[in-house]
Amino acid sequence: MTNAIWNLINDLNKKSGITEILINGPKHVFVEKGGQFIQINANLPALDINNFIQEVATMNQKICDKDNPIFDGNLPDGSRINVINEPFVQGSPAISIRKYLKFISSFESSPNVFGLTPKWIEFLKAIVAAKLNIVVSGGTGVGKTTFLNLLINEIPKAERLITIEDTLELSINLPNIVRLESGAKALYSKSNLSTRDLVKNTLRMRPDRIIIGETRGAELFDLLQAMNTGHEGSMTSVHANSAGECLSRLETLFLLAGFEIPLIVVRKQITSAINFIFQLGRDSEGQRVITEIIEVCGMEGPVILTQPIALREDGLLKFKGIAPRSSEQLSRLGGLPVNFFDSF
Repeated sequence: MTNAIWNLINDLNKKSGITEILINGPKHVFVEKGGQFIQINANLPALDINNFIQEVATMNQKICDKDNPIFDGNLPDGSRINVINEPFVQGSPAISIRKYLKFISSFESSPNVFGLTPKWIEFLKAIVAAKLNIVVSGGTGVGKTTFLNLLINEIPKAERLITIEDTLELSINLPNIVRLESGAKALYSKSNLSTRDLVKNTLRMRPDRIIIGETRGAELFDLLQAMNTGHEGSMTSVHANSAGECLSRLETLFLLAGFEIPLIVVRKQITSAINFIFQLGRDSEGQRVITEIIEVCGMEGPVILTQPIALREDGLLKFKGIAPRSSEQLSRLGGLPVNFFDSF
């Protein structure tokens, strides 16, 4: 591991605030810092690029060649890497490396993480302890995995957790955990199980909670069934730019399962399974923050009812004045003081 790309990665790892490394070609290397892309001075040998890709694929026991041109995996430090190879990209393989803020291991270790005050952190911990079901929503690069990881690490150590990811990204310090990985074909196996295949199998593994790193397809159908049949406190993330868009996205993903189900039934499944949606975004300075917390409250006719618990306004996450309908459960099971919302 001594070629030019490994040296570049090692040098960039020493710099603070870099969240992405993007290699579009030998002389076209960019980093993301504070939500902005910055081109750096680089001249990487083409042979080093190809050797790097093969080394990382082998580390992940996966294949990246003309028959398997897309590769997802991890670097030794846990960073996520995606490669798309020629002939599906012009000129040079495209490499995307997403760095994670590994020092954010808990809410306590990083004050003001995601723009949260201690009072909001207490609320989040109560939601996890009360085993309410959570969806983390946000666009690309806003910290969905990091935030999901913070929530997961609040789960009591006595519980059994099954996680399902396309590529292993979560960093979890719990003793009774099984980590499942779908996605690219493994080097030593002909099997290629989808996320949905793994969710179905998970139901036979006696989990207390099921965590899907990111829901992208028909696996949502099976996850919602699990949430509705005894696997409270489960979590996932969804790619959406607002909480309202997230609900529409969930409807679409549910229907990808291929069943002819009326939309009103789909919405009933969603509202009976999901309790809270946390919307992530970036503030005016490019920092990752929670922009909205909404509670899913049920239905009125064909319409999903939600209420905003908090919205980010004037740089602060502000309580909107109405306590969650789940306040009693948050108090009884999550330890939240009965008068918690009176003091905002």
